[in-house]
Amino acid sequence: MNFTRWSARLPGTQRRAAARSDRGSVPAARAGQGSDAPTPDVENLPVREILDRITGLVVLVHGPEHRIAYVNEAYVAAFGPRATGAAAEDALPELRELGLLPLLDQVLRSGKPRTVKSRKVAGGRSYTFTCTPLATSGAQGAGESGVLVFAADVTDHAEAAERLRASERRHREAAVTLQRSLLPQKLEQPDDLRTAATYQPGGADAAVGGDWYDVITLGGGRTALVIGDVMGRGVRAAAVMGQLRTAVRAYARLDLPPHEVLQLLDGLASDIDASQIATMVYAIHDPNEGRLTYASAGHLPILVRDEEGAMHRADEPTGPPLGTGGWLHASGSVAFGPGSTAVLYTDGLVERRGEDIDHGVDLLERALAGASGTPQVICDRLLRALGVSADHDDDVALLVLQHPERTGADAELFRGASLELLGGVEAAPRARAFATGVLASWRFGPELCEAGVLAASELVANSLQHGTPPMRLRLRRTDRRLIIEVTDGDDHLPLRRRAEPADEAGRGIAIIATIASNWGSRRTPGGGKAVWCEFALKQP
Repeated sequence: MNFTRWSARLPGTQRRAAARSDRGSVPAARAGQGSDAPTPDVENLPVREILDRITGLVVLVHGPEHRIAYVNEAYVAAFGPRATGAAAEDALPELRELGLLPLLDQVLRSGKPRTVKSRKVAGGRSYTFTCTPLATSGAQGAGESGVLVFAADVTDHAEAAERLRASERRHREAAVTLQRSLLPQKLEQPDDLRTAATYQPGGADAAVGGDWYDVITLGGGRTALVIGDVMGRGVRAAAVMGQLRTAVRAYARLDLPPHEVLQLLDGLASDIDASQIATMVYAIHDPNEGRLTYASAGHLPILVRDEEGAMHRADEPTGPPLGTGGWLHASGSVAFGPGSTAVLYTDGLVERRGEDIDHGVDLLERALAGASGTPQVICDRLLRALGVSADHDDDVALLVLQHPERTGADAELFRGASLELLGGVEAAPRARAFATGVLASWRFGPELCEAGVLAASELVANSLQHGTPPMRLRLRRTDRRLIIEVTDGDDHLPLRRRAEPADEAGRGIAIIATIASNWGSRRTPGGGKAVWCEFALKQP
């Protein structure tokens, strides 16, 4: 084949040639600018000599079978000599293995150039291939067309990009490992609730965020539920999340109302990292009240499906995210009786690009309305319903809790009784008689009955001496513990102290702490306090 018949007629070549002929000669004023050196005759440069000398790989094919018309020296050095006139299917195996032959067909048909970036060949080098349509000029070869394949060696760039990707993978794996290590390794399972949670980091291209969840047993049968999201990505967000989670568990031991916990965390979040903010919901389940009391710092609403199947959103009140400061948080409550299910979640579950986040919450609400089974099964079903997969573009934290209905023999293990106390000298004897009868009816052994009656007597005596009416004695049993609680109208919390031998008082709380497995106190909504103790039951 006569190589000189081929012209590299890129799109627009004819137009540029026509424009040059229309413009004619260059004006003298412009021609005189710059150097006096003669202008090279670019139009008549020897094309083959240029292609032979460039460092890029060049192969010219023609016809529907892409027969070889020319290969330059760089191509021969990279892949070996190629026979002129041979079809690319057999003579250019490197292009066939890279899947470029269909691309040559496409370029030949469309007359438009195509580029394939950074393809690795058998020898380990990486090339970017550009396929450009060519056409013959002159009557002898009229109508014949071909493709010029140019390959630029981008091995250094490809290896640098791979090193960068490997570094990003290691960084992400470190963040995921840190994130998972800071989450609960084993979720607490309260007596009255069934819980399950899941954390799923975003796909390989998504940085790990600061989502977290927690379940905290407060004592006295109450449980704290936490879900939160640090507004950031990577190891830094995970580290801030870990500090906030530790602080939440510390404040939970104070048994404060949810809004007071958020108030403390708001100031702490600014101290941890002033550039980071976080959203969070802190909720407390009290089985005696059958409600969830919660406070929200800019987080998405808790969704509750009650025992009748009706859906409820705990979306008010809410405040700004933690770390913004200057806001007084408030607590709200929602009914959560036996047979109810609740979901706490982060925005990665419901937020999608180009869609209102309320639409995602609506989808989650409908999915929860139709989901049944254990909390773990519900977790899995909600993730599937919301389209969360391994390549999801954001991390997701999800916490599901159920308050199961107790029936049959199981109901015998979850019972409660209470007595209103009016005060006076008859209150303590009434309390002891009530506790004795209730514990005997629950078929506890003599040792536990004696300890329970003593604990009830000491708690009532402490309330009579230091509290104010109204007073109530409440006994409650679960399958794991006996809980005794006394409430009154005074909000001064008792402290355990060392009583001197001559002291006539101050030993009640010390006795409780000695005979019980655990004890504590808290202020109650609307004023007053509750003092409680619990005894662990022997498991069969």
